[in-house]
Amino acid sequence: MGLTILEVRLNITRRSGKQECLELQKQEVPAGGKQEAAGGESWRAESETVRAEFYTERKEKLLTGGVRLNLKAEAFRENDGLCSRESVRIEVRFSDRPARMTAMYLHRDWWTRPAFIRSWEEMPERTQCIYLDYESAFGCIFLMAGEKFKTCARGGREGYLTLGMTAYRGGQMTLEEPVFVMALEGSALGAAEAACAGAAALAGCPKRSEKTYPEMFSWLGWCSWDAFYKEISEQRVCEKAQELREKDVPIRWLLMDDGWLSERENRLYDLKPEKDKFPDGFADMTARLKADGRILGVGVWHALGGYWGGIEPDSRAWQAQRDVLYKTVGGKILPCPDMGKGYVFYGRWYEQLRAQGIDFVKVDGQSAVKNYFDEDTAVCEAARELHRALEGAAGCYMGGNLINCMGMAMENILARPGSALSRGSDDFVPDNPKGFAEHLVQNIYNAPYHSFFYYCDWDMFWTDHADAGKHAALRAVSGGPVYCSDRCGETVPEVLRPLAYRDGRILRMERPALPAQDCLFEDPLAGGVVKVTNLGGCGMPDRKAGAVAVFNLSGQKQKFRVCSSDVYGLPAGSYRCYDWRSNTCHGDNAEFELEADGYGVYLLLPLCGDTAVVGLADKYMSMLALESVRQLGNGFLACVREPGSFVFCTDRKVRRLTVNGTDRLEEMQRQGDCCRINLEREDCGHSGAPQQTIVCAEYA
Repeated sequence: MGLTILEVRLNITRRSGKQECLELQKQEVPAGGKQEAAGGESWRAESETVRAEFYTERKEKLLTGGVRLNLKAEAFRENDGLCSRESVRIEVRFSDRPARMTAMYLHRDWWTRPAFIRSWEEMPERTQCIYLDYESAFGCIFLMAGEKFKTCARGGREGYLTLGMTAYRGGQMTLEEPVFVMALEGSALGAAEAACAGAAALAGCPKRSEKTYPEMFSWLGWCSWDAFYKEISEQRVCEKAQELREKDVPIRWLLMDDGWLSERENRLYDLKPEKDKFPDGFADMTARLKADGRILGVGVWHALGGYWGGIEPDSRAWQAQRDVLYKTVGGKILPCPDMGKGYVFYGRWYEQLRAQGIDFVKVDGQSAVKNYFDEDTAVCEAARELHRALEGAAGCYMGGNLINCMGMAMENILARPGSALSRGSDDFVPDNPKGFAEHLVQNIYNAPYHSFFYYCDWDMFWTDHADAGKHAALRAVSGGPVYCSDRCGETVPEVLRPLAYRDGRILRMERPALPAQDCLFEDPLAGGVVKVTNLGGCGMPDRKAGAVAVFNLSGQKQKFRVCSSDVYGLPAGSYRCYDWRSNTCHGDNAEFELEADGYGVYLLLPLCGDTAVVGLADKYMSMLALESVRQLGNGFLACVREPGSFVFCTDRKVRRLTVNGTDRLEEMQRQGDCCRINLEREDCGHSGAPQQTIVCAEYA
């Protein structure tokens, strides 16, 4: 079911515009042959000018497909090679059609978003991953980027999956490239995981689980972009840092976004900061920012090409880097798309920045590779070489502290040799009244395939904003960095406090957030809710807790259910559902209701005996603040990381409640099954290094 291919057609387009349509014939595989051993099949066609093969390999519930193509080459006469865009179109007819699909397509060169469709013909242009809902199984098709060519799906002939292969460089006479990986599983997220695992193995690309999350981004941060846009300066950065100190907001890193560079007409003319904005460079400023130990790191932004349009000819930047620059056929001067020379370009720059106190970089415009090197270097080659160069320099001079951004095209996703962090959506746009909904939809529907390879950065937000609460709840469950971008004087500390400990370390979930399966094939903007799920620790080493942040984007009141099965990977067991916003406790698979544009946060807590220990309920992910929880006789014992509002849920009468050995039962407040006691600062020592607080409850 699903994986059986009935028919394959190939259409080849040459540089001259000439097209050739081939109906490939399925080949009989000899018994015991290599193709049979691989569980695969082959379709072939040959004419006077071309020899073509589409082949598959099957392994259990995984199917991979690829193309081999040879055009007849003249020894010295003109050759009419492949064109640069969609030079090969493949039409595949499967035995079974999915009932529903969610197509993740590049709506811009660097970001994907979902289209909720019912047929292959509805497929948007530049689709690069497809989630499939069959009647008895779920599937995922992951479109590959190979050595030179990338493959995308689009609408085409009725009843056929239409795939186009593009190199953004014409003239090739041969190709042998992977095209797709398709998986079938019992769950939609399981199918996405299996397809991504197959693609990672095929491309030699590391999985997220093989990478290390950068420690710098385990802390709250602030970015200059929406605060100043390009009008950044030393004075403004220092003014913002002073505000954060005065408000006691534990921001631990600062990112100077676009505006600091020496650029004109979209090209970089000097590697040093713009002198009018940073008269003395960065060294004195970064030293002052870090002097009291509150700020752990300062970073800078730049584009993959240096700046958006590359390097200005004959400038100081050009003079410093001329031996490792490359002039494209389109006239742009860029870092050379060669790993060795590219490493020298970024390394020289980063060495200077590191000496000035810069600790990390955010690199934008990564999926502009196809635009930079159009008709010059095959897109997959250029992306692979530049990413290796960039990551080598970032690893050497920035300790690997790198945020990849504007890089969700498949040639970028599969080209990075080891960096762990990648942006998962278009920008947060504070002035767009519908911005939150689009921001959420992109991040969560991109996650089933993007998060297999990366920890996902869900961008900055404003704490002083109509949607600040929703943005904060979304970041709480995201499993990625948390940073704001408020203008001077406008940071609201209360919005950030539920996201981090008092020292600024965020309560970060175990992995990137994923949508609940029952949301994956329905447009949340048209009706219903979207459930953003994750899992994390709860103080019990052999158990996990789940979290479900729910957002009603439909414009009308909606009912929905929350259950432990919503959270992919959450172990089977007994759970209680804690409604964070109302401080109420419910059973698993509980029904709730949200007003139009409303949101909620629900924690699925495993039982310790017959108690659901919530933890510090003034934090969204309250159970992460539990150092340990264990059943103790007729009750439980919990070690808590810092002061706050400690909550546990039980239907039993509490006979004794102690904090660090002192009976505090009289201070306990009870609301239904939810019992609360405030842990004061003195319970946990001073506000320096965290100390355990021991809470012990005994039941009658």
